[in-house]
Amino acid sequence: MKVSSPRRHRPRLEIIPFIDVMFFLLATFMIMSLAMVKNPGVAVQLPKAQTSASEERKEKEVTLTITDKGDVFFDHDKVSTAELPGKLAALKAEAGPDKAKVFLNSDRKATFDNVVGVLDEIRKQGISKIAIQTERAEKAR
Repeated sequence: MKVSSPRRHRPRLEIIPFIDVMFFLLATFMIMSLAMVKNPGVAVQLPKAQTSASEERKEKEVTLTITDKGDVFFDHDKVSTAELPGKLAALKAEAGPDKAKVFLNSDRKATFDNVVGVLDEIRKQGISKIAIQTERAEKAR
């Protein structure tokens, strides 16, 4: 009596779990890289605007923050209105006339007079690239 040996089948490679793991790793790295982006400004309650858009940050940029009490911060350093022109002039000299960029960050409860005063000082120094930061507002339905 002849006994036949069972046929050997090649093992199946399951690719679906491999794809799931790769997508999980991709999503994790994307979320972690987004969490690494830091805003150098002081935390304030930004006004909301439906036309908000994100801006890319480069090296020769600074965030000017105006708090609800009227304090002005140059990145994280508190500056007086007398010190602000010198800091802006140094930024423009370091970056070049066309490359200096200022992100204007203002608390929604800050007075319009304070915001316009800082904006006017930025323009007096010849810096024309100014981005006013806002939060995206929910669309009314």
